[in-house]
Amino acid sequence: VQVVESGGASVQDGGSLRLSCTAPGFTSNSCEMSWFRRSAGKQREWVSSIRANDVTTYTDSVKGRFTISQDNAESTLSLQMNSLKPEDTSIYYCAADSSRGCIGRRQYLYGYWGQGTQVTVSS
Repeated sequence: VQVVESGGASVQDGGSLRLSCTAPGFTSNSCEMSWFRRSAGKQREWVSSIRANDVTTYTDSVKGRFTISQDNAESTLSLQMNSLKPEDTSIYYCAADSSRGCIGRRQYLYGYWGQGTQVTVSS
């Protein structure tokens, strides 16, 4: 089983990026999937989650700027990031687990993680 993120890049302040996560078998079988991020010198933090019924939640700092979505046919989780800020610079991780119900931001419960994709926002 592999969870693979892509789409990270370097952009200017105010720019946009779309991250993708390929997670075969998870998008259609999981109650909830999530994005997390880790900035240099900081602990990994929760960014956003989406449930099987497409209900979404976001950390306050990205509300109104980021949009999480999923495509079960393509086994893909996405994160559209607009109005990017330097403080969004992080490695972004996709997390999945189809055996533990809706686990949202509780990262210690996720059993499957991608390798991460780097997002750098310069001012």
